[in-house]
Amino acid sequence: MPGEIAIALAAALIVATVVAAVIAVRTRRVVATPTERATHAALHTASLAAHALRNGLGAESARQAAPFLRRLTGADAVALYDDTGERLAEDGPWAGDGLTDADAATAAALAGQRRSMGRHATGALVAQPMVTDGGDTLGVLVVATARDPGPGTLGAIGEVARYAASQLELADLDASRARLDRAEVLALRAQISPHFIYNALNTIASFVRTDPDRARELILEFADFTRYSFRSAGQFTTLADELRNIDRYLTLERARFGDALAVRLRVAPEMLGVVVPFLALQPLVENAVRHGLAGRGGGMLEIVAYDDGTDCVITVEDDGVGMDPDALRSGPADALADGSAPSAGHSAHVGLTNVDHRLRAAFGNDYGLVVETAVDAGTKVVMRVPKFRSGVHAAGGSRG
Repeated sequence: MPGEIAIALAAALIVATVVAAVIAVRTRRVVATPTERATHAALHTASLAAHALRNGLGAESARQAAPFLRRLTGADAVALYDDTGERLAEDGPWAGDGLTDADAATAAALAGQRRSMGRHATGALVAQPMVTDGGDTLGVLVVATARDPGPGTLGAIGEVARYAASQLELADLDASRARLDRAEVLALRAQISPHFIYNALNTIASFVRTDPDRARELILEFADFTRYSFRSAGQFTTLADELRNIDRYLTLERARFGDALAVRLRVAPEMLGVVVPFLALQPLVENAVRHGLAGRGGGMLEIVAYDDGTDCVITVEDDGVGMDPDALRSGPADALADGSAPSAGHSAHVGLTNVDHRLRAAFGNDYGLVVETAVDAGTKVVMRVPKFRSGVHAAGGSRG
């Protein structure tokens, strides 16, 4: 028996050695030639430079990107300037006093909006503007070399500068998208109905003398509702937090409508952690109550969330007055009018269109709102979101 075990162990060792040798050979084949290794190294260096530049062009991002840009250009030293001619960072053995003439070359490049050549103590300077495809100059890349650069080197410097500009442009686009998201959330906050606030406060006031304990409870619900709605913790939250705030809203509305407003909630527990855009449900529910059920003095509101493969489907449905399908426009984002008086209808349309746009911007065009309605047949709004999406995370501390 010990002999058999020894033989088995020896055989296993031989197999493992062969497998390791095969893997090593295959790995070497991936970057086997000098050209392949050089290409791999250049791509890796470019990705490291991009990672720094995607934070925008500032002192810290320039400091992080400079060594990688120096490698890409094959320069002895580099310096990065912003679009005003201020030096942000430099890298290389000639950095500092060795690049004193770089400021003048940069000023000339910015003034002429084109490459500027210059000299330094031990060689040549090339100041290459970082220009976007749209013609905007975002900064200047200055390269110092010991020898006069030929056409090939100048071409490489130009390509690296264009690459840097493209990454800075993407950084600006990311920042613009974030600003737009924040603006849309602010717009939704501004659309929280003044009528709802007025009615909620009047309802609370009516309980102050007749039922002080109930009035106190409603004041706390109103405070929690407004604190959540005006938070600044991020653009996304969980379905559980959205539903918690919806419950606060409906508690205040039920205090006003009494038994005339019925609410049914059917949510699969595993869907509570799904990430949704902040304030994505509020406009849907408020639209159903204000424009669907208030016209009839009450009715049934149903909120459903269920698992649908890789997605979570959320529906908000009321049995209120509904709307004329002919009033719906061609696209889902435009098909969100509610048939109410102009001011109220416009408010609902803007709020729901806002949610539709944010869903599509966050998750793609497959994830907008869908409206099902008919006159005197109620309205159903369907929202679909992915259960998981890379880069989309709920903000912490949102339970307010």
